[in-house]
Amino acid sequence: MLTLSQSPTDPAFVQNPYPFYERARAAGPFFLWADYGRLSTGNHAAVSAIFRDRRFGREVPVEKRAPVPDHLRPFYAVEAHSMLELEPPRHTRLRSLVLRAFTSRRIAALQPEIAQLCHDLIDALPDGEFDLLGLFGQRLPVIVIARLLGVPEDMGDDLLRWSNAMVGMYQAGRDRAREDAAVAATEAFVAFMRSYVDQRRKTPSDDLITALIQAEQEGEKLSTDELITTCILLLNAGHEATVHSIGNGVKCLLENRTPVSALGPDAIEGTVEEILRLDPPLHIFTRWAYEDVEVMGTPIPKGSEVQLLLAAANRDPGVWEDPARFSPARPIKPNTSFGAGIHFCVGAPLARLELQTALPILFDRLPGLRLAAAPVYGNVYHFHGLERLMVARD
Repeated sequence: MLTLSQSPTDPAFVQNPYPFYERARAAGPFFLWADYGRLSTGNHAAVSAIFRDRRFGREVPVEKRAPVPDHLRPFYAVEAHSMLELEPPRHTRLRSLVLRAFTSRRIAALQPEIAQLCHDLIDALPDGEFDLLGLFGQRLPVIVIARLLGVPEDMGDDLLRWSNAMVGMYQAGRDRAREDAAVAATEAFVAFMRSYVDQRRKTPSDDLITALIQAEQEGEKLSTDELITTCILLLNAGHEATVHSIGNGVKCLLENRTPVSALGPDAIEGTVEEILRLDPPLHIFTRWAYEDVEVMGTPIPKGSEVQLLLAAANRDPGVWEDPARFSPARPIKPNTSFGAGIHFCVGAPLARLELQTALPILFDRLPGLRLAAAPVYGNVYHFHGLERLMVARD
């Protein structure tokens, strides 16, 4: 098996990781990424198979668990209740209860409110050059999730700051300063959410926190700690991915001078799926092997942590013709941007709704929108998103 080296913080890689993915794919379905010391794959069939294979999972095997350093205990105390990091039966229980509150009907009902919010944010945009990511791409999803949860939207700046600090724990180049920032954000976030959970227990409202409190299955309810972690997860995971998707998507549409017809009601679903396929917000997800497994002829020993390269899988030429080309009219095929199997992202329908609603409104309201500076990706791998998106309107 080929061993490849590539620093995930190398500036050239941060701006364009796709040449490395292609080089890795040419080596076969799996390779050893030396910088991580992990078996990795960007093969679409292998990624899809591992996502759905119950012999792999997110929960760290008992024999691989290391003691949590004292300074990180507050962060991992929250993670201990995250359905993202658990396997059945705890995962099944948590996800079932969350889905009883986070229903497709509740999400679909947000569409008019999302549309109005888009118009309000566009109305507030300045003349001349401005950062669309900061003034629109970040504001939209954080306000939507705040309203959905039932917390004050004027807390948006705090929620953004806490979320950014917490997801820093999963970025390459993590150090003690980033860990301390994540712990401080976790403690602030938990204190804030605990006050709202306590308030909603006493005074129910028509919001997701209340719905999560009331969700019940076979006599089971979410504990307060589980509620807090779930709310934090919904905001961190949902908002972080949507911000990057909006930024990457607008960049892609502007660079390719995409015709307005691609944003019409009959075409917008395909355009959004192509944006998510071509330049997704999350590039790596990992799985642990719970027993000795063979995938596509490659033996994977029990206890191995495997890296699934979502962005590479989305450009597999065995699935998509000319995969590096942005083609919003191409037939929709399942991509790996939101995962698959039992851990498929619960926020995917909301993210898709926000993109399908926001992009047509944005380009209808700002038909002369153009790039004012070359977009630059941030050093946030395993995520892949812009630092800013400087634009101007003619």
